[in-house]
Amino acid sequence: MHTYGVRDVEKLLRLPRSTIRSLVDAGFVSPSRGPRNAWRFSFQDLVVLRTARSLTEAKVPAKRITRSIRELRRQLPESMPLSGLSICAVGDRVVVREGASRWQAESGQYLLALESNGAGAIAVVGPPVPQRPVSADALFENAAALEETDPEGALQGYAEAIAADRQNVHAHINRGRLLHELGRLDEAEHAYRDAIDSGLDQSLLHYNLGVLLEDRGSKPAALQAYKAALRADPRHADALHNAALLAQELGRAQDAIRYMAQYRRLVRSK
Repeated sequence: MHTYGVRDVEKLLRLPRSTIRSLVDAGFVSPSRGPRNAWRFSFQDLVVLRTARSLTEAKVPAKRITRSIRELRRQLPESMPLSGLSICAVGDRVVVREGASRWQAESGQYLLALESNGAGAIAVVGPPVPQRPVSADALFENAAALEETDPEGALQGYAEAIAADRQNVHAHINRGRLLHELGRLDEAEHAYRDAIDSGLDQSLLHYNLGVLLEDRGSKPAALQAYKAALRADPRHADALHNAALLAQELGRAQDAIRYMAQYRRLVRSK
């Protein structure tokens, strides 16, 4: 079953995070926990969150809201019906409309169409509305904001940014780094090499690959990655330092001396 992170809920329902937290604290929904203990909401949770807030704003009595939502949750499908779903307040009753059917949330009783007509529609959760394409930069920024709370969502966001623009080097770098942090080393190496194979030649991209290869024990390959980083940017201090230490470890004394001398000159000049 598909689940939604807090940022998804903010965008889909236009609810501020503080409101989401207050509705969770009030017990209207009990989201599951995902990676890094982040909240994950089901489709039913989304409907309940929007309904609880809207009914409160419509001055429906609190006890009736609680009873209606409890019954509503029991009757909701696991995913959005093709016909769409509307939650309406008719007087002090909560009415659900699914396609041509209308029923009272608290009792489950089906209603005639005219019983739920009027200006009582207060919350609608329907099929996704087509939106303008999102730029690769916007996808990247959204993914970066998710890293701490929803790393899987961040990885997906970076992948979408790359799909939108294969030359978005920062999305490639961040995706590889996050995979590395999560211990998914094969995927991280593939992410870096995929970026390099796409023609990207950014120093940090090669440097991060070098760090990953060192962690994997591939020291000669790591040194080659550091050299590639220095070809892209001869003033990359961390690449110089790591290359010097690694060359020394691999018995390449002359290379080690040269890289360390360059590193020290660079540090002194700053």
